[in-house]
Amino acid sequence: MVSPAAFVAPGAAVAAGCRIGPGCVVGPDCVLEEGVELIAHVVLDGRTRIGAGARIFPFATIGMAPQDLKYKGEPTGVIVGARTMVREHATIHRGSVGGDGFTRVGSDCLIMCVAHVGHDCQLGNGVILVNNVMLAGHVEIGDFAFIQGGAAVQQFVRIGRMALVTGMSGVERNVLPFGRVKGYRAKLHGLNTIAMRRRLGLSKEGVMTVARAVHELYRGRNLEEQIAAVEAAHPGNPHVAEILAFARDRGRHGLCPFGRGAEDEDPDAA
Repeated sequence: MVSPAAFVAPGAAVAAGCRIGPGCVVGPDCVLEEGVELIAHVVLDGRTRIGAGARIFPFATIGMAPQDLKYKGEPTGVIVGARTMVREHATIHRGSVGGDGFTRVGSDCLIMCVAHVGHDCQLGNGVILVNNVMLAGHVEIGDFAFIQGGAAVQQFVRIGRMALVTGMSGVERNVLPFGRVKGYRAKLHGLNTIAMRRRLGLSKEGVMTVARAVHELYRGRNLEEQIAAVEAAHPGNPHVAEILAFARDRGRHGLCPFGRGAEDEDPDAA
């Protein structure tokens, strides 16, 4: 069902059951899988694929050229997963040749009003970006992470699975899986215990075991030595192993420092 007030360019692929409302513009290289709904005044451009059952709300734009001065019109795009919801005025920019050419948003995500997903970002499944979240280019976010309103994430930062970034935080360094960070310059303030209990089914004791491992990880000044010590102290715990694997692959930014009292240490300072 395509409104007569919409424009779908020749070459666009629109599957059965799609609804394209008035004022929508769909570019020639776009693909809409079955049951996609563009409510009204949505703009899709570039090599953009929208997954089955996704809903895009008015004035959202997906696949526009990246805000990257190095971009010279290369044929890049966006992939949005099934059943993801993109709310009003949200923007998702297409990838660049500085990445692999695609910005990706997983399935069952919720991108709330006026959120921005910069070029080459990689979002897992079930990610929630609350209103006015700002993701710079090349940000990676793991499954079921929750980024609260007004948070800003620096380019190339990684945010682990089920992490929680509180509202108005500025994230300059990587956030561990299950971590909870907050602050103008975000620091780690514990774990997202609610998600761990609800999604992982962990008992209170299980959550505390992971919390102790994180405290041990931040206890020393040499991160590699702490990783080895925590690994030896918690053999066979898959959640601790996930955290340690993330810490080993911390990339250019390192980990968010710990944020309380005398334990306010930077594990990458050594």
